[in-house]
Amino acid sequence: MNAQITTDQVWEILAKELFAVLGMVTARGEARTVGIVYIEHERKLYIGTRQSSWKAKHVRQNPHVSLTIPIAKRIPLLPWFKIPAATITFASTATVLDPAEVDPEVCERLFRSMSEDPAQLAQLCILELIPQGDFLTYG
Repeated sequence: MNAQITTDQVWEILAKELFAVLGMVTARGEARTVGIVYIEHERKLYIGTRQSSWKAKHVRQNPHVSLTIPIAKRIPLLPWFKIPAATITFASTATVLDPAEVDPEVCERLFRSMSEDPAQLAQLCILELIPQGDFLTYG
């Protein structure tokens, strides 16, 4: 039996989590994934990274990405019993933004004290992910 989950419930979960796996395609058409830390703000996801990072480079070349968020599952009183994580996966369009282009709250949450240092901010960028299509869930 499949449990039904609403889009609002998915967004609630996305807002609570912080780790995900970002899937990208290189300029040579090779698949790449990378673990990232993200924040949710106004139903968009944001990832902080360096301007020179591979993430920023790949997204600039191809904005079509996927994101998978693992959600750890545990059995109360039996924490040693391993069960697969639940996941939320979706396709997304990503945009590389300058920190000045986003809500200051996003910069503060992503970069903390670095958000107050113009020299450090100049080396950073933000990937803005806007989900496209359906959220796929497992577990």
